[in-house]
Amino acid sequence: MFNLPDLFNLTGRVAVITGGGGVLCGAMARALGNNGVRVAVLDLNGEAAERVAADVRSDGGQAIAVVVDVLDRSSVEAAVRQVMDAFGRVDILINGAGGNKKQATTSPELPFFDLPPDAIRWVFDLNFLGTLLPCQVFGKLMAGQDEGCILNISSMNAFRPLTRIPAYSAAKAAVSNFTQWLAVHMAQEYSPRIRVNAIAPGFFLTEQNRFLLTDEATGELTPRGRTIIEHTPMGRFGDPEDLLGTVLWLLSPGAAFVTGVVVPVDGGFSAFSGV
Repeated sequence: MFNLPDLFNLTGRVAVITGGGGVLCGAMARALGNNGVRVAVLDLNGEAAERVAADVRSDGGQAIAVVVDVLDRSSVEAAVRQVMDAFGRVDILINGAGGNKKQATTSPELPFFDLPPDAIRWVFDLNFLGTLLPCQVFGKLMAGQDEGCILNISSMNAFRPLTRIPAYSAAKAAVSNFTQWLAVHMAQEYSPRIRVNAIAPGFFLTEQNRFLLTDEATGELTPRGRTIIEHTPMGRFGDPEDLLGTVLWLLSPGAAFVTGVVVPVDGGFSAFSGV
């Protein structure tokens, strides 16, 4: 019998969210906590992780904060032990750790030809290896449980490479490709009840990009911000809450036959040709 509440019920599950102290993944953590999920908020910034975990607890949910470096396997393995001590299992992994840096971004002062390899490597490692390593460590746990759900955070950059940020665009394209590869690998080698998907957010204001897209003094759109809005048919930036319906669907029993997909949540940006 088709029962809508059961189709999207996540009560009692345990979710681990890397980058959980940030704007977008913090919203995911709060939403999961509000829907009966026990949440482990993982972040390199322990204070940011604890703020999000405290928000979940203040709303009546269960959450812990865990400091982790997603580029250090021993740190990720230590995080697994903390989560298992607190909650006893892991059902959901959301890989949200990522970002860009100025030194890997082209500009009039820093042309593409002079981008330092160490900056490019830093951005690529954070976004790609910072997704792969948690998938190895937590995915092995899921393989032993014979079930689980992994949700990676890709980007619109993976569909439409953006100007100025070659390392970030390439890394997110790698995340999308890896998502598809891992979905097949986990289903064929371990269990078809381990699903791997990704979302590709469009343009959301975060602490990293706010003053690239809006003027810090006036709040008006920058030229780059105006170009984005002009190419987004819905005519606005996304709010963190705009991601939550898609996230909850992909993690829920309602998506039981969905694996290996990368879902744009972008206000139509990827569909618009500019004409």
